[in-house]
Amino acid sequence: MASVTDAELKAMTQEERVQALGMTTEQLTGRSLYIEFEEDEEERYTYPWAPDVDFNKRTEINADDYDTKGVNNKIRELMAEGYGTIVIQNPRGKHSIGVGILSKLNLIIEGSTGYFANGLIDGPNVRINGRVGWSCGENMMSGTVLIEKNAGSTFGAAIRGGDLVCRGSVGSRTGIDQKGGTIIVGGDTGALSGFMMQRGRMVVCGNAGKNLGDSMYDGTIYVGGEIQSLGVDAVTAELTDLDKAWLTRKLTQYELMPKEGVDHFTKIVAGKQLWNYDNLEPSEKKLIL
Repeated sequence: MASVTDAELKAMTQEERVQALGMTTEQLTGRSLYIEFEEDEEERYTYPWAPDVDFNKRTEINADDYDTKGVNNKIRELMAEGYGTIVIQNPRGKHSIGVGILSKLNLIIEGSTGYFANGLIDGPNVRINGRVGWSCGENMMSGTVLIEKNAGSTFGAAIRGGDLVCRGSVGSRTGIDQKGGTIIVGGDTGALSGFMMQRGRMVVCGNAGKNLGDSMYDGTIYVGGEIQSLGVDAVTAELTDLDKAWLTRKLTQYELMPKEGVDHFTKIVAGKQLWNYDNLEPSEKKLIL
């Protein structure tokens, strides 16, 4: 659109102003996120400055010798030397271990970590052979994180891509503000899981606590056990053959496939009553909330 003067802008309706400013009032409709790339690119999905590592080149870090910053810096130094498999021994619950890794890497953590483990990652495959604290995998972009035991609250907060898997149970607010990717829980999840979920998939093989999917905008939640209660605007939906095929493939991949199959899973989606909440009458808002 051609440039608009201040006088012309004042004379416009609100809708015309929105268009003139390059914005839109279109509601999101749950469409998939398309990622564009050049067809002739030889390497895709990696940063141009990412180190070239060899998964067969393996080394170890004894976390007793470093503080948290030291462990993370050592990981980067070893990646710059071409190490593609790094084992962290004796993490002893240190917080923020393995954060901000933005390239391919096979990272094995022998023990348990504290808060914010493996946050802000884009590409590595991580295996944690213990427990994790709050917010593991927070803002994860791609790759895989597999926890062998249990996890704390806000597991996978604001995750955007990749697979975040916990074989055990997790705390409350799992997948809060989830924007993509897949979260899989082999056991139970606590209250307010899927709160304000926007996209992606969450699979809970066990039970779910109160207010599951509260205020979710889009995305899908699958629960194999009992659901204590659904949150605002979360509703059940038909479990289709496509859902069953995806669940079977994904749970088999991580050795979490139930003996009885996946037919018993409950599918939860957004009721979409909150999409136009601001335009509702007060009496209508009370009915939704």
